[in-house]
Amino acid sequence: MIQINGPQIGEEEIKAVVKVMRSGGLTHGLGAGPMVTEFEKSFAGFMKAKHAIAMNSGTAALHSSLLAAGVKRGNEVILPSFTFVATGEVVVMIGAKPVFVDIGPDTYNVSPKAIEKAITKRTKAIMPVDLYGLPADTQPIREIADKHGLKIIEDAAQAHGASYKGKPPGAYADAACWSFYGSKNMTTGEGGMITTNDDKLAENVRCMRSHGEKEKYMSGMLGHNYHMPEIQAAIGCEQLKKLPGFVARRNRNAKRLTEKLKKVKSLQLPTVPEGYRHAWYLYTVRLVNAKRAKRDKLVEELKQKDIGAIVCYVNPIHQMPFYAKLGKYRLPVTEKASEQVLSLPVHPGVTAEQIDHIAETVHHLLA
Repeated sequence: MIQINGPQIGEEEIKAVVKVMRSGGLTHGLGAGPMVTEFEKSFAGFMKAKHAIAMNSGTAALHSSLLAAGVKRGNEVILPSFTFVATGEVVVMIGAKPVFVDIGPDTYNVSPKAIEKAITKRTKAIMPVDLYGLPADTQPIREIADKHGLKIIEDAAQAHGASYKGKPPGAYADAACWSFYGSKNMTTGEGGMITTNDDKLAENVRCMRSHGEKEKYMSGMLGHNYHMPEIQAAIGCEQLKKLPGFVARRNRNAKRLTEKLKKVKSLQLPTVPEGYRHAWYLYTVRLVNAKRAKRDKLVEELKQKDIGAIVCYVNPIHQMPFYAKLGKYRLPVTEKASEQVLSLPVHPGVTAEQIDHIAETVHHLLA
């Protein structure tokens, strides 16, 4: 099976983990052990951010960033529904209301125009998502946020190695949140990171990740246990060194697959707007003018041919049973995309021969 994604782990990561285990220092009371500190410094430099704060998951990063940005019970947060549930989940955890808006039909990222239409007196923050590895159009979103006095918490969980107008994800946000889950462009197994240029926000999330403590056994605010262990940070340090190579191979694979599939008239291939660099976490195509059943059939047929195609996201958040109780939304672009898109493997472990096999199989099944 050609898996949709797979961690690229080498001897460097194994040696780094063994070194930590032999040291005996597996974690740190305030979440700032030597490997975590090194990982944070390296990641901040890579993302050209003033601060990087390591967390134990991307969800923890999103949750803490919203709290640090001042989102409270009764506030509203605007976000796309076409994303992983964690983006909406953390809003509800705080007691705020997620307000779902539609996406662009080509990028699948949140529409800035839809954001502005959804703003009310209760709106506190906007959460754009860099879906599939393509950054959201955050410059106009920043202008909207500044106009209305709102915070931007960017969900960059899929965008390691991407860029927008020459800048890394998060450049126009108050904070960007990253995931290092096993499928991501770089991994620590589980884990997350917050990048920000806001000194106060950084100070707050550092306390929040460690039970609200600035010093041991002295909590100054409500916090959580969101520490990243030293072993995960050690893996992250090695993975970050390899990230440019990983993304370069993803780009080569995506370019080759696009070239092979461009004559398939029933497919809408992914686009990269001018000024963007795609990280190709997922290579997502759309089966145009198709119903869900036809798309689902194609996915199953690809799996039978040992090609790990998947659908992200088959159920937009606003249609999930729990979230549907929070409000009714009509998001036609989102809903149509959820019925027509599927993703194909382009991760660094996929060979040129496998890319050709994927393309030939898609051609054959759609002939």
